[in-house]
This record gives sequence, C-alpha cells and structure tokens, in this order.
Amino acid sequence: MHPALWVSKTGLSAQDTNMSTISNNLANVNTTGFKRDRAVFQDLLYQVNRQPGGLNTQNSELPSGLQLGTGVRVVGTAKQFSQGNLQVTEQPLDMAVNGRGFFQVQMPDGNIAYTRDGQFQLNSDGDIVTPDGYLLEPNITVPENATSVTIGKDGTVSAVVENQANPVNLGEIPLVDFINPQGLQAVGNNLFRETAASGNPQEGEPGIGGLGTIEQGMTEASNVEVVEELVNMITTQRAYEMNSKVVSSTDQMLQFITNNIG
Repeated sequence: MHPALWVSKTGLSAQDTNMSTISNNLANVNTTGFKRDRAVFQDLLYQVNRQPGGLNTQNSELPSGLQLGTGVRVVGTAKQFSQGNLQVTEQPLDMAVNGRGFFQVQMPDGNIAYTRDGQFQLNSDGDIVTPDGYLLEPNITVPENATSVTIGKDGTVSAVVENQANPVNLGEIPLVDFINPQGLQAVGNNLFRETAASGNPQEGEPGIGGLGTIEQGMTEASNVEVVEELVNMITTQRAYEMNSKVVSSTDQMLQFITNNIG
C-alpha cells in the first residue's frame, strides 16, 4: 500500500484529536476557573534510506541524505494556566485566586483535590463546601447566627455574630501551588489531582511566596479566548481537508496505475 495513505491517516487522526480539544475548550467557555487545553504534536519515526553525512564517494559525503517521515501524532494536551478574568458576583462566599495557587477540597474518599473554582456555598452544618458538597480544606464552619462573612486577601475568614461587638475569627484559607501545574490530572467537576509529574503541593499563605491573593465576592472566568479557538478551529479544519486531499490524490494515482498497467 502507498505510504502516503498511512501518513495522511495519521494526519487525519491528529487533527481529529485537535478538533476534540478545541471543542472542549469552547464548550467550557463559561465554566468558572476552567483552563484551556492545547494539543501537542510530534512527528513520527523517519525511514532513513540514505544517511545524512554518509560517504557518497571516498572524498564526498551526502549533505542531506534521504529521510522519509511516517506521519504525526498527538503526544499530549497541555493545560494553559494563564489567569482568567475576575468577575464581580458580590456573593460573600465566592472567591477568586488572583495569581498562582489552588484551593484545597476534601473528597469523599479522604483525598485532597485542587481547584480554581471559588464558587463556595454553605451546607446544613454551616461548613463551606463546593457546589458538589465537598468540604473546603481546612474546614471552616460559619456560625448560624453570623450576619456577615469577610474573607481577607490573605485568606483570613471572620464573621460578625449577633450580640458580639467584635468579629469572630473562623480560620484561614491557605493556597497551594505546584512546580508543574500542567502535570496535574484533570478529573472533572473543576477539580485536579496531584500526580508524580506535578510535584508535591506547596502550601502557603495567599499573597506570600509567589502565591496569589484571594478576592472575595469574585470568581475567575474561563481563560478560553473564543476568537483564538475559532481561528484554531479553521486551521484545524483546513489541515484535515488537506490530509483528506492527500488520500484522494493517492487513491487516484493508484487507480491510474491499476487501470493502465496490466
């Protein structure tokens, strides 16, 4: 079979994966704290028919050789952790990280997950939880008779309680960061898990040691740029069409040989 068919097949498969990545970005354009993905391509093994630098004669060598590529593949998808726009919600438990860092969430299995989604709420016990009911780590409980909650840029949580003149300190919300955030495993529900590639979580006070600050009454919007994704979609579609054209042209060449050589 003509090798061009297999090369173009890898191109079609790679562009199909790229389109899936773009479509997921666009689907999450309004997802709070979402970070866009970028498909990473890599060319495949080369068939070296004539080695570059090989001797052509005793006194001359090949300047370039003859190397035939076998196609392309997608080796990964890289999360882009650029800052999303901060949107004012005026909800007291909404929080946005302005800079680097993640909130910690305690999962039902006892493990810790990480998120940039700061849409927190209260459960029936007064605990601060995610929309799925997962507890914020460390757990902070708001008294039933609290009239207002204040969250400082450094993560200090306090509340004004009835019949008390001074605010009550409820605890502190730390942030964690990773040496390689792109190594985190996305598990859905706006959550990430630690992996060997991400490195260990480094916990610290917001606003110190390179960590961002916590902004109360705000959420971080998705960092998906719609125009950029649409341009990427067009280039991906054209690349897919060109690879399809290679398949069609190779088929015509084979058909010509079949019909005229016998």
